[in-house]
Amino acid sequence: MNGKSSRGSAGKIVIERTYVGSIEDVWELWTTKEGIESWWGPGGFSVKVHDLDLRAGGEMRYAMTAIEPAQVEFMKQAGMPLTTESKLTYTEVVLGKSIAYTFRADFIPGVEPYDVGNKVELVEQGERVRMVLTLDPMHSDEWTQRAVMGMESQLGKLAKVIAGRGMK
Repeated sequence: MNGKSSRGSAGKIVIERTYVGSIEDVWELWTTKEGIESWWGPGGFSVKVHDLDLRAGGEMRYAMTAIEPAQVEFMKQAGMPLTTESKLTYTEVVLGKSIAYTFRADFIPGVEPYDVGNKVELVEQGERVRMVLTLDPMHSDEWTQRAVMGMESQLGKLAKVIAGRGMK
C-alpha cells in the first residue's frame, strides 16, 4: 500500500491509497457489515454495524466504541461517551466504483450538529486498486486534523485487513 494526503478545492481533503487486491474485495470491505466491522474506525476503536442500506438515500447506523486505554482516556478527558451511536446517509452509490455519504457530526461537545460529506472512488489498476477519498473539512482546523488522523488510522487498518486476506 502507498498513499498521500493533500488539500483539494474548497478546503476538501484528498487521501489517496493504492492496495494490492481486486476491486471486488476492496468494494466488499467498504460495503458489507462484516467488511466494515473489520476495519472501520480509528485505531483503538471497534465498530458494530446495526443497519446497512447501501443505496442513494439509504443509511448505515453503527456504534463506535473506544476499547484501548489511550482512546478511553482521551474520550473521558474530552467529556465524550466511550460509545457513540452514529449514522451516515449514502448520497451516491455506483457499484464497484464509488460511494458518497454524509454523516452527522453530533458528538462534539459545545458544537451544534452539522453534516460532513465524504466520497470514496475506486479504480482498478491491474492487480491493484487505487482509492481516492475526498473529505469535507470539519468546523475547525483542529477537528479537521482529528478527522484526517482518524481516517488515516482506519485506512491503515483497512490495509492490514487486505494484506491479511492475501487478496491478489
